[in-house]
This record gives sequence, structure tokens and C-alpha cells, in this order.
Amino acid sequence: LVQMMENAGRNLAHLARRRFLDGDPRDKPVVVLAGSGGNGGGTLVAARRLHNYGANVQVYLTRPRAEFAPVPAHQLDILLRMGVPVFQAGDIGKAVAPALIIDGIIGYSLRGEPRGAAADLIRWANGQTAPILALDAPSGLDTASGTAHAPTIHAAATMTLALPKVGLLADEAKPFVGELYLADISVPPALYAGPGLQMSVEPIFAIEDIVRLR
Repeated sequence: LVQMMENAGRNLAHLARRRFLDGDPRDKPVVVLAGSGGNGGGTLVAARRLHNYGANVQVYLTRPRAEFAPVPAHQLDILLRMGVPVFQAGDIGKAVAPALIIDGIIGYSLRGEPRGAAADLIRWANGQTAPILALDAPSGLDTASGTAHAPTIHAAATMTLALPKVGLLADEAKPFVGELYLADISVPPALYAGPGLQMSVEPIFAIEDIVRLR
């Protein structure tokens, strides 16, 4: 899980740099919105890398540090020790005017409409003029059906992982997903061929680690 999260965050930072930061993140303000699970952990990796690339990164969390799952908590600890500014969702009104917002609030584990701090961060992000880059799925979107709950992130682009989720391809999801990219997190093809899925998957990432689907 640590390795897959690192792979996801690295590719997210690469896509952010190439697609939204003109290939040079230096001194550009980036606001990262992170939940307490795996999706948030991936964006924390991206925050670390963008900080190292020279971006002016601010991170806003949906929950206190003590409520993070172990692997995302590890990523958060690294950021804090590096001195990257990390705040709680209630401070979002003090955020810099971003050149880019990265959404890692809620992943595929969404159950019903976003509530509390998660909903507040989604509404804040949708109210900004900066583009939003979502990790795996726009927060608030049901990845199985494509249903957009209230509220749901309106992403300029979504970078999903390993294989695309069915809901991301639904017509009704397109206004929320934006451009759709697929990124490698080093899942071996043999895993897809196993008893659970029984899928034959070609080497999708033979040429690039990030593939645009739409």
C-alpha cells in the first residue's frame, strides 16, 4: 500500500506539473485538499513532490492527524517534518489564491452525500477560479454508477489509478470528471487475471506512466 500510494502521488505531481503548471511549478500556489484515507494519502505524496519542485504548497485536511489511517498518517508525518504548511478544513478561508487545487478529499469509498468538513472543502474548491485536479475520482462522485452527489467536485481533470472505474465513464459524470487520465501504480497484470477478476489486461503503460483516456 505504501508503494502504490507513492506511485499514485508521484504520477499526480507529474501530471499537475505538465498539464496545469506549464511544466514549471516554481513559486506557483497549489492548494491540496486531503481526506484521511488512501485517496488523501496519495495527494499528500503529490504535495511533498510539488513542494520539492518549488511550488508554494498549502495542505488542508478533513480530519485531525490522529484520525488518519496508518499509511496516510505516515505521509502526513513526512510533510509536517518537512515544514510544509498543513491546516485543518476550518482554516480554508485563509488559503492563498491557488493556481491549482488538488482534490483528494474522498475516494471510491464514498457512501452517500459528502458531509461536514469534506462537503465544506468541496464547496470551497468549486467556488474558486483555479482548475481542480482530482485523484482517482472527483470527491462526491459515485465511482460505480457515475452519480454525482451534492456536493461533488467539478474537476478540470481526473487521474484515476490502475484501471478506470466504471462510473467515471458514464455520460452524466463527464461534467465532473473533466479530462480523464489513467496512471500506473504498478499493479501486476497477473493480479487482474486471478480468481477475483479473471481479466486479461494488456501492458497499458508500456509507453507512458500516464495515459489520457478522454
